[in-house]
Amino acid sequence: MANVSLQHIQSPHDLRDVKRADLDQIASQLREYILQSVARTGGHLSSNLGTVELTVALHYVFNTPHDRIVWDVGHQSYPHKILTGRRDQMDGLRQYGGLSGFPKRSESEYDDFGTAHSSTSISAILGMAVASRNLGIDRQHIAVIGDGAMTAGMAFEALNNAGVTPDINMLVILNDNDMSISPPVGALNRYFARLMSGQFYAKAKNMGKAVLQHVPPMLELARRFEGHAKGVLTPATLFEELGFNYVGPIDGHDLESLVPTMENLRELGGLQFLHVVTRKGQGYKLAEADPVLYHGPGKFDPAIGIQKSTTPSPTTFTQVFGQWLCDQAAADEKLIGITPAMREGSGMVAFEKQFPARYFDVGIAEQHAVTFAGGLACEGLKPVVAIYSTFLQRGYDQLIHDVALQDLDVTFALDRAGLVGADGATHAGNYDIAFLRCIPNMVISTPSDENETRLLLNSCYRYVGPSSVRYPRGAGCGAAITAGLETVEIGKAQLRRQGQKIAILAFGPLLHNALPVAQELDLTVVDMRFVKPIDAAMIDQLVTTHDAFVCIEDGCIMGGAGSAVLEYLSQQQIEKPTLLLGYPDRFIDHGEQKQLNADLGLDAKGIEHSIRHRFAHLLAVD
Repeated sequence: MANVSLQHIQSPHDLRDVKRADLDQIASQLREYILQSVARTGGHLSSNLGTVELTVALHYVFNTPHDRIVWDVGHQSYPHKILTGRRDQMDGLRQYGGLSGFPKRSESEYDDFGTAHSSTSISAILGMAVASRNLGIDRQHIAVIGDGAMTAGMAFEALNNAGVTPDINMLVILNDNDMSISPPVGALNRYFARLMSGQFYAKAKNMGKAVLQHVPPMLELARRFEGHAKGVLTPATLFEELGFNYVGPIDGHDLESLVPTMENLRELGGLQFLHVVTRKGQGYKLAEADPVLYHGPGKFDPAIGIQKSTTPSPTTFTQVFGQWLCDQAAADEKLIGITPAMREGSGMVAFEKQFPARYFDVGIAEQHAVTFAGGLACEGLKPVVAIYSTFLQRGYDQLIHDVALQDLDVTFALDRAGLVGADGATHAGNYDIAFLRCIPNMVISTPSDENETRLLLNSCYRYVGPSSVRYPRGAGCGAAITAGLETVEIGKAQLRRQGQKIAILAFGPLLHNALPVAQELDLTVVDMRFVKPIDAAMIDQLVTTHDAFVCIEDGCIMGGAGSAVLEYLSQQQIEKPTLLLGYPDRFIDHGEQKQLNADLGLDAKGIEHSIRHRFAHLLAVD
């Protein structure tokens, strides 16, 4: 075998100069490079190890970037980044100012569509295919989508649309990494895959139709026979009915199968569906054994693997929610826990084990999750929807139409509110306050620490109607947590420090960045706790005793909590100088949360600077 090296691959053009027999060597080096790279930076590992050969085959067979590839979710696109000229930038992956952990159009001409939320690839690639047809451009269009992402209705909406769209070239690759590679995916199935993707099969099928169309009963018999024959060999029926030629399943780690099959499908054109079976963590035994643990690890030593720290980790907001959910479920048999495919991320592992009959993972189907909860609430049960803030955006119509409009008793636990760090703009929960605040009947709470999170979960759960508790990723200030199920009054704020002249109204955990500033400048600090209903009595009291307000929130300023304060003041015809501190009107890239908050002026130093600049006349010594 020739001594080929990944170091010589600066672009897919270089890859296509490699002999096919040497591709396995490139794939092996690529897999090792990914392992070592992610071990240094942290990031998604299992999914990327599983798509090495698939990525090599795609860039080898198709003429990228002229041909279009959309990676669904995109957390499996590290091999793609490395092969498309970004190998030497991988040390900055998901780091402040470095590469995104997902495809990003502004980052590379090879990133044809920005992805990070699931199930969008088929819709996007269909749009590109139609555009190419209408513009008279001859190119191929490929969507790579995982079996998990195929649980979302959007994927099937796109397939359904594609099936009735004429004269387009579109290949959907189902990356099935949940199924073990069993004998049917071996040599025999490779043969059938190559046969069904080949020109002979296609021409024979078309010739048969031409001959038999003059004998309708025989044509129908042939169609039925073909469908049953393929159904015996492959799970083709659904995709064939949607208008696609189904091929597979084939071994997604076998380049001797992938490359010729893709070449055949490229020549066939039209609507093609290729089912490949891969294994998460492929090639790294520890990740193969526990792909969940190695899904998105931090830094680790690949020779040893991820080691459990002997130092107790701070309690995260997610863990607070998980413990509360179990405690509340033990006290109330009507509680139902719902997650759209985020059991681990939302802290529901223990709940599933303790209350399996009341745990529902609905798959990547946020719209369904919300309306499903509404149906449960109609019958007197108490659903809790555990969902990331960024993913609730996908169920917005259902939130309004199916829950809030009917004033149904559903509690939303919004994890990852505010900035999320390395995942960046695609996952940031910056907008939930703004998009929830305009919905009638909705309660919005913003706990400032771990204990407040539990208190407000208790309170919103007891509230009869739609409510939400938003909390950030990671740990808080280390507040001691009260173990009971005590509640606080809905819409009631808490005075945290009495000062003079300026009152800081804090919504959420940035309260703790404001407290040292208040101590330094002798300001009043209020933990507002609720954005809706807002504590009007507290604001009225502060209006009479303070000269100015500062509103602080870990969300977008436009339409956010500070806007709620200004709206109330306007309604009461009160003029009070008010400084709004939060996220500006732009998308905020990835980086450590502390670094990003500092850049945005939301750390203690930045808050003090903004207050001194805006209210210098009030802070002057008499």
